This record gives sequence, structure tokens and C-alpha cells, in this order.
Amino acid sequence: MSATDASENRLPASNKLAVAVVVVAGCLVAIIASGPRSAMGIFLQPMSDMHGWGREVFAFAIALQNLLWGFGQPIAGMLADKFGTARVLIAGSAVYIAGLVLMAHSGTPLELQLTAGLIVGFGISGSAFFLVLAAFARLLPDHWRGTAFGLGTAAGSAGQFLYAPIGQAILNAADFSMALYVMAAALLVVPLLTFFLRGKPATTPDLAGFDQTIRQAMAEAFGHPSYRWLVAGFFVCGFHVAFITVHLPAYIHDVCGNADWGTWAISLIGLFNIIGAMSSGILSGRMPKRWLLSSIYFLRTLAIVAFIAFPVTLTSILVFSAAMGLLWLSTVPPTSGLVAMMFGTRYMATLFGFVFISHQIGSFLGIWLGGVIYDKTGSYDMIWWVGIALGLFAGLAHLPIREVPVERPSLLRARA
Repeated sequence: MSATDASENRLPASNKLAVAVVVVAGCLVAIIASGPRSAMGIFLQPMSDMHGWGREVFAFAIALQNLLWGFGQPIAGMLADKFGTARVLIAGSAVYIAGLVLMAHSGTPLELQLTAGLIVGFGISGSAFFLVLAAFARLLPDHWRGTAFGLGTAAGSAGQFLYAPIGQAILNAADFSMALYVMAAALLVVPLLTFFLRGKPATTPDLAGFDQTIRQAMAEAFGHPSYRWLVAGFFVCGFHVAFITVHLPAYIHDVCGNADWGTWAISLIGLFNIIGAMSSGILSGRMPKRWLLSSIYFLRTLAIVAFIAFPVTLTSILVFSAAMGLLWLSTVPPTSGLVAMMFGTRYMATLFGFVFISHQIGSFLGIWLGGVIYDKTGSYDMIWWVGIALGLFAGLAHLPIREVPVERPSLLRARA
């Protein structure tokens, strides 16, 4: 084990069974925790129609959810870096459950913002698959890291693939309250799975034998140009993913009159992202990560242009969903890999948490502006073009990133 990745908890590479158990448990947590938040789009129309809300009301609540998830992620990361991932996952899933149950009883915009927005948002931050990736970085052997990041990200999309059609089936058979109750009940399994993700954070020094405080690690990261480019690029990922997750079902219903097509589009995105995320995890270990990220954003932009340039049919929906699925969260393995490469794994949960704030600010704007623009213009056309412009920016923003461990001359002098 290198000094860069020193960890008190890392499993020996020879213990393949223990490695497999950690990966399976982490992936199951990612599936269960990612499912409800990725299926939120199926509740937009039924809840809005029942309460007589415009789409902006529901969109703002879910936008708030994504924003608070983002701001809660570094806090959850700091707690995980201090006390271990398992404890944070248990607490986060409890808050998540409470938020979903209370969301089912929300009858006013304010109640929806407090439950679906505030409580669910903070609950997700303490149970999101990004914490699972941090646990993988700490617990697994070095050569497993890229593959495990890909598997963990793919598992989050498997949750999207499973929960969207299941939630829609419950909506068709009962109502949105029952769908939310079922999703909350599934989260009760998460505390049991965290048993296999236990382990205190490393106290051994990271990167060239040096130890740091969280404050020093944050100052170092934000002073590094490559980290700032990574933060800026991940904003665009959030904008694309969140807007499409929440508004694509309604967009398809508007132009085709079929609610089920929108649900299956979200599910198909999740299915193909299993392939995309796993492929990205493998490729991020075999090619420059900045090139991989730039390619993903340019291809996303091309897919959006093609989707809105031609009439929306079942065929175009299937092709677009498959293409976006391959490019969906395939950004996560190279992004998290760059954080670990540049700054080590000691404070990875914290540093990736701050990258993720940018992602969630983008998510907030994508969801909220989608609702605002639709209510004012009766169309999503303008917001699609905003996404196209941002995709071009993100494709260019990753090219200047330097894929080398950070230099620490001040610490070298202090050691001398």
C-alpha cells in the first residue's frame, strides 16, 4: 500500500470475499437510497393536479431538495471522515424516511417545501451513494477503486431503473401517498447493510506522509485551479440530470399525451446508466479522466440537440433515453477519481462533498427554472437550449485539469 492511500481499514487484496461483501452491501445501499429521489418526477403531475398547483410549486420543492442535499453533503462528508460512513448512513436514512412519510401528507406549498425539500434533502445528503464511494475508497484495495466507483454509481442508476416503474405502478393502482410509503419502508433496510461498511477513518497521514486538518485540506483544494475547474464542470452535470429527471416525464406527456412513456424514459435512462457508469469506471483507469469527462459532456450536448431538433416519437424517446443513460452519471467515477488522485483519500468525502455542492446548485437551477420557464411560456424549449450551452462549457472546462497529485511545498519545508 502506498503512502498516498494509507488507511487503517483497507482490506487486503487477497481477501476477495470481504471485498465482494463490501461492494455488494454498498451497491445495495446505493440502489435503495437513490431510488426515491430519482423517481420524484413521477409525482409532479398527480400532486400538482390534486392540489391545484402550477408546476413551479412542485419544481421549487424538489429544487430545494437538491440544493439542501448539496449543502448537506460536505457536512455528511465531514461527519463520515470523522466518525465513519456507517453511522452517517444510519442517521441519514432515518431522516429520509421521515421526509417521505411527511411528504405524503403535504397539502400546501410550504408543507411540500419543508418535507420534500428540507427534510428529504438533508436525508439524502446523509444516505447518498457518494458516501458509499468514499467508503469504497477507504476500505477497498487500490486496484479496486475505479471499478468500485463505477459499480457504486451504476447501482444508484439501478435504483432509478427499478423505482420509477414500481412507483408508477403503485400510482396507477392506488395513489401517490402509498407510493411514498413503500419507498420509505424500503429504506429501513439501509441500517442493516451499513454493518458491512463499518470502519473508522484513517488516522495515518495521507499524500507523502503528511497529515492535515479538514480546514487545511479545504484551503488546499480550493486554491488548486484543477479542483475549481472540476467544481465548475460538475455544476453542469447537476443541471442536466435534475432537469431531465423532474421535467422529462411532463415534457413527454405534453407532446405525446402518454404519461407511461415518460416514466419508462426515466427508467430506461437508469438502465443504460448501469452500462455507462461501469464503463466509465473502467475507462477512468485507462485513459485521462479529463478527456473522458469532456467527451461525456460534448456527447450529452449532441444528444439534447438531436432530441429537440426532431419530432418527439416513441422511437426518439427510446434513443434519447438510452443515449442519456450512457452519459448520465458516468461523470461520477472520473470526477471522484480526480479528487482522490489529486488530494488522496483522507478527506475524500469532504472534498467531493464540496464538488457536489456545485452539482446541486446546478440541479436547483435546472429544476426550478424548468418550472418557471414552463409556467411563463408554456414550453420547455428555452431551458433545453440553456442546457445545450452549459454542455459546451463543461466540455471545454475539463480540458485544463492536471491529473497529478497536489504539490505541498510548505509541508515539505515544515517536515525538513
